Amino acid sequence: MKRNERKVVVVGAGSVGTSYIYALLQTGLASEIALIDLDQQRVEGEVMDLSHGLPFIPPVSVKAGQYADCADARLIVVTAGAKQTPGQSRTELIQRNADIIKSISGQIQDQNSTAVVLMVTNPVDTLTQVALRSLALPRGKVIGSGTVLDSARFKYLLSQHCGIDARNVHAYILGEHGDSEVPAWSMTHIAGIPIREYCELCNVCDYQKHHKEIAEQVRDSAYHIIDYKGSTYYGIGLSLLRITGAILRNERSVLTVSTYLQGEYGLNDICLSVPCIVGEEGVERIVDARLEAEEQKQLEHSAQTLRHIFDQVGL
Repeated sequence: MKRNERKVVVVGAGSVGTSYIYALLQTGLASEIALIDLDQQRVEGEVMDLSHGLPFIPPVSVKAGQYADCADARLIVVTAGAKQTPGQSRTELIQRNADIIKSISGQIQDQNSTAVVLMVTNPVDTLTQVALRSLALPRGKVIGSGTVLDSARFKYLLSQHCGIDARNVHAYILGEHGDSEVPAWSMTHIAGIPIREYCELCNVCDYQKHHKEIAEQVRDSAYHIIDYKGSTYYGIGLSLLRITGAILRNERSVLTVSTYLQGEYGLNDICLSVPCIVGEEGVERIVDARLEAEEQKQLEHSAQTLRHIFDQVGL
């Protein structure tokens, strides 16, 4: 089947999936969006609500989809997953979501799809690796949202602290999308100046102290949002939109998506986030940068944290 170069399939009609679709509809990036979920009534309601806004935006079709829609899709975004129930351990939840992702992957594979598969369900690094093992696709075509949102939080907080437009701050969070994530200060720049040099030139604060505080704020942001409003979805929805643009427009953008490493950064057989060139076929190349010794050590620790998850749930 000929691929529709602007067709996006979203699996999962929860807050993340629908926030992403709401943002995507307004851009004109996609010509067709199909939403899939086990709760068909929920899907029908979401599609109806979204469709009523179509007169205000660029032409696009949004519909209740089936897995057959994956056959000619350009991009498949998987946000579906179980929520933690009272008394359920984190390990049990991960195993449950791994089983869900295996089932979804099987149905995608049945359609002989050549689409890029973008994993979003948490823990995203672990489940990206589950999907990669389940799908007969090259490693670059099965990616996770990873730390794209974490990196955006990092840029935002630095921009607020320094009084600089966030779009002019270049900064990356590496490793796990989780507590062991690594702020790559050696790769952080403002106006082409390494952040430590910039801070020394600025000379208005104790930058070492503030750098530590900013890193902690980035790491803990999701916890605070969940405490305040129950879940996060706007930020991740826009992060998915950024990744979508890189794929549908073949931008070859540098993004910290979660990808499978085979020797890059001295790591093997693990999915985690590092800077990658993202284009029409997913990850085209991993930017294998040289980190400072302490950052490399932290990245290796993050990889070990993710491997421990695999060992716990027997993936």
